[in-house]
Amino acid sequence: MMENIIAPWPWYVTGPIVGATMAILLLFGKSLGLSSNFRIICSACGAGKKNSFFNFDWKRESWNLVFAIGCIIGGFISYKYLGGDHLAGISDATANHLQSLGITSDNHYVLPSELFNASAIFSVKGLLMLTIGGFLIGFGSRYAGGCTSGHAISGLSNLQLPSLIAVIGYFIGGLIMTWLIIPFIL
Repeated sequence: MMENIIAPWPWYVTGPIVGATMAILLLFGKSLGLSSNFRIICSACGAGKKNSFFNFDWKRESWNLVFAIGCIIGGFISYKYLGGDHLAGISDATANHLQSLGITSDNHYVLPSELFNASAIFSVKGLLMLTIGGFLIGFGSRYAGGCTSGHAISGLSNLQLPSLIAVIGYFIGGLIMTWLIIPFIL
């Protein structure tokens, strides 16, 4: 039983679970999006007094915040108790490409120390990458009206054209980052 929980679940199991979750949310008139929790947190902290963007009934959307907290707790439990550090299922071609970029410290490529140890994070290059990357993700999520999960899972399940355009943009941006930018900054 525990082996079935720890092993990566196939697409034909996880896909219907995600689809059923979206159907339940649609049934209750909700849409899922993790980046919208930033707006909820700011509104709950009183930012609506300073900026009208944050002036809304955040309590009505607080279920989304509970979902985000559940994701964090679930991720911790998976990593700590279910062998979550061994679940990165990447292809041999990707592993070879990462090795060609000098990322060889982690056989599972979940948290390679070349990118995720204290000396890498607190170096000038690491701080620049985190600062610029964080700004681009935050600005892009806000400008696009949602993050990858909001558009790719929730938006596409609602058949929203803006979400399809955003998802295509995410893939194009990911390809540009992977093949053109990452090799120069690592």
